[in-house]
Amino acid sequence: MRISDVLAALQIEFPAVTPSKLRFLEEQGLVEPVRTPAGYRQYSPADIERLRFVLRQQRDRYMPLRVIGERLAALDAGEEDEPTSRARLAATDGVLQRADERVGAAALAQESGVEAEFVAELVAAGVLVARPGGTFEPWAREVVTTAAALAEHGIDVRHLRQFRQAAERQADLVDQVVAPWRGQRNASSRAHAATLAAELGELCARMHTALVRAAVTDVAP
Repeated sequence: MRISDVLAALQIEFPAVTPSKLRFLEEQGLVEPVRTPAGYRQYSPADIERLRFVLRQQRDRYMPLRVIGERLAALDAGEEDEPTSRARLAATDGVLQRADERVGAAALAQESGVEAEFVAELVAAGVLVARPGGTFEPWAREVVTTAAALAEHGIDVRHLRQFRQAAERQADLVDQVVAPWRGQRNASSRAHAATLAAELGELCARMHTALVRAAVTDVAP
């Protein structure tokens, strides 16, 4: 199969996957499509299942690529079996996690492939904020794994405070727009407020990503 065929096969479960994402996973050694004499990539059904495994580990467990690679090596060697993946609700940006899937600090560290001390550093720096009882929302896994990846490039926890501060400023903007709807007593208005907040949050994230990418082009040679 060509890249376009792979994207079509993955579209329902992973609508956010792009050709550049597939090429990146290939560069990381997680999938190895064959090349035609003309240099075009061709994927086998086994490659598709391998990609599904990688994307599920990122989506469901926010697992770093290094750890995913280790798991793939163990699967290839027959040292472990892949557990059945639970069904998830797909969205344009990936997957909507259930709100009740909160985890403690120890579980968060284990699932993210980092030391517990690293999670504690993120909390101390204000990058992560625990819920009452010391639990964290599902999105905290992505914060931890991304912070760990940045740390490998010398960007430590103290540098991440500015990311949190920028996110809080953007959340304040969203709050100003949503406040009139949230203040109403009827259920439909509150539901509209929740939907509007999610949409504005996604737009803010896309704007931030676009601006960072634009700025990085001036840094890259």
